Amino acid sequence: MSDTNTEKNTSPRENASASSIEDDGFVERALTGDESAYKDLMNKYDRPIYFHIRKMIKEQELVEDLVQEVFMKAFNNLATYSNEYAFSTWLYRIATNHTIDYLRKKKLQTLSINDPYKTKDGEIEIQLPDDTYATDKKIIKKERKQIVHEAIEDLPEKYKAVIRMRHMEELSYQEISEELDLPLGTVKAHIFRARELLYKALIDKRGTF
Repeated sequence: MSDTNTEKNTSPRENASASSIEDDGFVERALTGDESAYKDLMNKYDRPIYFHIRKMIKEQELVEDLVQEVFMKAFNNLATYSNEYAFSTWLYRIATNHTIDYLRKKKLQTLSINDPYKTKDGEIEIQLPDDTYATDKKIIKKERKQIVHEAIEDLPEKYKAVIRMRHMEELSYQEISEELDLPLGTVKAHIFRARELLYKALIDKRGTF
């Protein structure tokens, strides 16, 4: 009887794989501020998450950016992770949801304003807002762009360079690697860190957005 009760009360995490236990150790270290733990998690899951997203999106460079955004989202929410479940399960869920969100936004953005929109009650035309509203939007967009530009200028030089090449010159990760004579992994790490610093800087100015 006691053996049966012991089996029923066994926590799923007690049967966790060696890989999952390793992940929990990385997470615990990361939460104490150990920067190397974040690198360990990225090194372990960078390629698996890449191929996971690649199943949904074909553009290689876009996938690389989405992978970085997934890790950023995961690391910014690491304190909410519960090891009741495997870290890999949690990370893959974030990757799936983030990619689906991207695809939804992309679909909305590609909707043509020139074509009628079909509904069950017939076709309707999409009405554009008045010119004053459009002008206000342009001003707001310009102000936001200036804030981002200033935040980039405040980055350490090594991070500023990769962000400029990636988002202003639109170079690929491989091209940046060759241009700066840096390993591809270092380029990805620098871009990730640069985005993280930008995210924090822009959050501080979120009242403007």
